[in-house]
Amino acid sequence: MTESITDAVREGYGNVARQGLGSRQEGVRSIANAFGYSDEELGSIPDEANMGLSCGNPVAMASLREGETVVDLGAGGGLDVFLASRQVGPAGRAIGIDMTGDMVSLARANAKKGNYDNVRFYLAEIEAMPIPSASVDCVISNCVLNLCEDKDAALAEVFRILKPGGRLAVSDIALKQPLPVEIEKEVAAWTGCIGGALTIEDNRNKLVNAGFAQVDIHDSQADLNVYKEAGAAACCGPAPSCCGPGDSAQEEPAVDPKFHDEMSKLLDTFDVNEYAASVKMFALKPE
Repeated sequence: MTESITDAVREGYGNVARQGLGSRQEGVRSIANAFGYSDEELGSIPDEANMGLSCGNPVAMASLREGETVVDLGAGGGLDVFLASRQVGPAGRAIGIDMTGDMVSLARANAKKGNYDNVRFYLAEIEAMPIPSASVDCVISNCVLNLCEDKDAALAEVFRILKPGGRLAVSDIALKQPLPVEIEKEVAAWTGCIGGALTIEDNRNKLVNAGFAQVDIHDSQADLNVYKEAGAAACCGPAPSCCGPGDSAQEEPAVDPKFHDEMSKLLDTFDVNEYAASVKMFALKPE
């Protein structure tokens, strides 16, 4: 992954953060519903925390407990941080990490709006988190690890911050078979959580090499075409008409039309389910 793609990922998600997306929009809400979020969960958090970027619900498999500290990698608008904060309670902490300034600003605004006292958001890359070693009970992530430039460094950092016995609970995209070269090279495929994905076996090997034990990865069987069918932002960043007439608060496009055209063409000509899957990944840091 080159620096230009890293910048494109940051720019793409910054554009999403500025679009004013939220669960009130049917397309955005339907993506979250398709990947395991209930209307009750979505209704319990600030509307703008959900932007249709999910590929699973990591909080649902994290088995969080009162008083724990949980870190969300690539926290976006705070969706999973806010849900996790309810489970860890006032004595616990829910921390969000994101490398995109607009996302961190949005998440902090959402936290203020929802009066969350036990959450914090930091602007940082996953490969270098401002968190003490062996201080975290659980690390979660939602469709983000596949975007990391250096996955080995990211997993090493996750391993560092986890306490002995701490756990990793991740929803992510994994490949079923190698991508065609023309797809793999598309910037839109990277920002769409496709081009940077590894196979299930490669993910397993990287977790084991990082020191994790009891690694479990399996296909959730979710239909990834929901991104296209819902007509919302998905991982790429929306055009003004993505969420239906009148849904966008923006009068002018905040996203480069060429970028969105590339992603739309990609989804129209490429059945993502043939090559990729939404997976649930779980692992433990040995005692």
